[in-house]
Amino acid sequence: MIDRPEPPLTGDERETLRAFLDFHRATLALKCEGLSDDELRQRSMPPSTLSLLGLVRHMAEVERTWFRKVVNGEDITNVWSAENDYQVAYDATGATRDEAFAAWQDEVEHARRIEREAESLDVIAYQPRWEQHVSLRLVMHHMCHEYARHNGHADFLREGVDGVTGV
Repeated sequence: MIDRPEPPLTGDERETLRAFLDFHRATLALKCEGLSDDELRQRSMPPSTLSLLGLVRHMAEVERTWFRKVVNGEDITNVWSAENDYQVAYDATGATRDEAFAAWQDEVEHARRIEREAESLDVIAYQPRWEQHVSLRLVMHHMCHEYARHNGHADFLREGVDGVTGV
């Protein structure tokens, strides 16, 4: 069973951002719960390669990019593309739940550690794709936005697989 935290109603900014991000992470996991690898790879509609498993893989890349590459300044490539092509992760053809979820959870744990170790939300890092400096605060908000957006996709994908709605 997946535990989805409820964000605090009166927490401070950092606590609230952490909780909302974990809420969204858990929501994606819940959307995938109970499905086979084949069901997780089921595509939305041609020519799109979008699938639930593709979303999990994509979010592993997003976590890796924003926390490890941007905030932590690590010189690493994407998980599924040495050329840092973010579209590669969406194509989950031949991917498995175990492989995708292990990579995603690994990146989530790195992200949590990096955020916990940061002095404050005011930590500044350089985002090379934007050619701008960004704060950890912006990264946390952006990650909530990314998950909320893709969890909306996951709603439709899950309903298309087996008719399940909600969560």
